[in-house]
Amino acid sequence: MQLDFGAVLVDWRLLGVGVLWTLGLTAVATVLGMVLGIACAWARAHGPGWLRWTVGTYVELIRNTPFIVQLFFIFFGLPAAGVKLTPETASMIAMVLNLGAYATEIIRAGIEATPRGQVEAALSLALTRAQVFLRVVLPPALKRVWPAMVSQIIIVMLGSAVCSQISVEDLSYAANLIQSRNFRAFEAFIVATLVYLVLSVMTRRLLNWLGPRFFFGR
Repeated sequence: MQLDFGAVLVDWRLLGVGVLWTLGLTAVATVLGMVLGIACAWARAHGPGWLRWTVGTYVELIRNTPFIVQLFFIFFGLPAAGVKLTPETASMIAMVLNLGAYATEIIRAGIEATPRGQVEAALSLALTRAQVFLRVVLPPALKRVWPAMVSQIIIVMLGSAVCSQISVEDLSYAANLIQSRNFRAFEAFIVATLVYLVLSVMTRRLLNWLGPRFFFGR
């Protein structure tokens, strides 16, 4: 078999668009998924009983079903209830909900590892419970679980490859379209694999650089 990567790389613009869509969806999912995860982690750790039960149901539902089923439900199922979404919007919602559920349990583990004395000391300084959570509990909690959080973000980014099944023009969509044109499936998916590998390494390094500077201090 003679390999011809030139037949794939000639469509570099299509691959570039795919990379931008993959990174864009991941960026949105990371920001909104982290916010959702923090809110739900607080609810599970300190919220009233009904809220803990509601959030727990959401977490178990997402963590115990395949991402592609969640995506198909949002894109194909919700229109039956009158909610029609574009492929990009459906993918973004699915990724946010997926990351949010996993982030909830990751962050909750960090929150529950906070020494009780540290919280009591903060309360004795007349800080409100919201201030204690945001300034005393959350930063060190994120620091404890940041490696796990970064790994989960990478998993969600790689899982976004299935979004091409609803016609989102991400990297896997680009690779599949290229191979359908030139029948160079082996080369097309080798290139896609290498690009995903580079994106994963770069994203991990970026998040490991950003974490100490913006989320939990040096």
